[in-house]
Amino acid sequence: MATATGLLAAIADVGVDRVRGGYSRHGFDRDELALREWFVGEATARGLDVEVDRNGNIWAWWGRPGPDAVVTGSHLDSVPGGGAFDGPLGVVAALAAVDGLRARGFVPARPLAVVVFAEEEGGRFGVPCLGSRLLAGTIDPDAARRLRDRDGTTVADAARAAGLDPDRMGRDDEALGRIGQFVELHVEQGRGLVDLGRAVGVASTILAHGRWRFRFTGEGNHAGATPITDRHDPMLPASRLVLAARSAASALPGARATVGRLVPVPGGTNVIASTVDVWLDARAADDGTTRAVVADITAAAREAAAAEGCQVEVTEESYGDTVFFDPVLRDELAGLLGGAPALPSGAGHDAGILAARVPTAMLFVRNPTGISHAPAEHAEPADCEAGVDALVAVLAHLAGDGR
Repeated sequence: MATATGLLAAIADVGVDRVRGGYSRHGFDRDELALREWFVGEATARGLDVEVDRNGNIWAWWGRPGPDAVVTGSHLDSVPGGGAFDGPLGVVAALAAVDGLRARGFVPARPLAVVVFAEEEGGRFGVPCLGSRLLAGTIDPDAARRLRDRDGTTVADAARAAGLDPDRMGRDDEALGRIGQFVELHVEQGRGLVDLGRAVGVASTILAHGRWRFRFTGEGNHAGATPITDRHDPMLPASRLVLAARSAASALPGARATVGRLVPVPGGTNVIASTVDVWLDARAADDGTTRAVVADITAAAREAAAAEGCQVEVTEESYGDTVFFDPVLRDELAGLLGGAPALPSGAGHDAGILAARVPTAMLFVRNPTGISHAPAEHAEPADCEAGVDALVAVLAHLAGDGR
């Protein structure tokens, strides 16, 4: 019977980032495709029936696909230079849970499936939870098909190269209609369980959050030949935005605002940039606070751009309001797991997208570093297996006689 840590070890060499550290595995790139192939092999070896939906999500079925299924799983892609556990832990735990259930002689009374969602992190095309958003119909499929990576490859191009028909992408009511309940296991992205001394918890909410792109346009010129007084340098308002993000978030309790990516064009050391693109990630407990943070940052960006004789264009690339996980299912699972603590999540998840459509819950596994989206992300082997045991108990309860 496979263990979660053993399955993680089997993919440990895929997508190693020699420059950033950690892993860089992005939707439909070589490494993510290798992981998808690996998953199909593991699922097939367990006698699960595998299908890929029209949005690139992979489903592995134990029992005949049908309505009222119990579904678990996560994603295999990563942020640039991400950790080994964010996403893959939920996938390998699901496979290990299937092994654990079979070892107990369990036969599901309801269909049970393991799903791998496509492009959850948005590390390649910029929009997080792309596979689940397309499935649930929360993103326009034409807009999704037009998304481009840094090399100019569109989602449509990448999907086609992966053997999908991009023209069929979009809301999939048939797939949604099969899901009776969805449970995603995930490494905790924070220190809540460490502070509580617990190995496993359940999720209560996800912060309202979104991504915005600020494009500052100025005048490209020579770094040595252009006097300071003659410059319209978009890097100045871009840098002021970074500082404004920290200031605006600090002024509102619980708010977070981050600039993690900044791209000047043309990007030469001795060149005044003509444009600078800055991506802002903003989050807070509710929609009003999140929008207020972004409004303050936007006002500061516009003021700084005008002072430098530049223009700024602001584009909302993705947004999700506060997610409240199904309270009945949350409390049911917390009780089943011996009073597992309920914790809010500052990170987005595919479970958060599905929560508006189907009863959804999340299990968290303790992360001793509290770090995520970085190489130091970690979960101890014993805690990973505790997560598998918890998932076995949950799936047995939901897919057996627990209803």
